[in-house]
Amino acid sequence: MKLQNKNVVVTGASTGIGRAIAIELGKEGAAVGLIARSVEKLEQTKKLVEEAGGNGIVLPCDLS
Repeated sequence: MKLQNKNVVVTGASTGIGRAIAIELGKEGAAVGLIARSVEKLEQTKKLVEEAGGNGIVLPCDLS
C-alpha cells in the first residue's frame, strides 16, 4: 500500500496504537494529520513520522 501524496488523519496519535499507526503511514510516505490532546506528545509523534519518511501535521484537539 503506497500512500505517497495521500493525506490521512489519525486520532489518538500521541501514544500507543495511534502513534504506531501514524508511524507506519509515514513509512508509506503519507502526510499524516496527528490528532490528540497532548501537544508535546504529538510533536514527538510528528518527529517519528518524519524520520520514517512521511510528513506530520500536529492538530491538538479533544474529540470527546
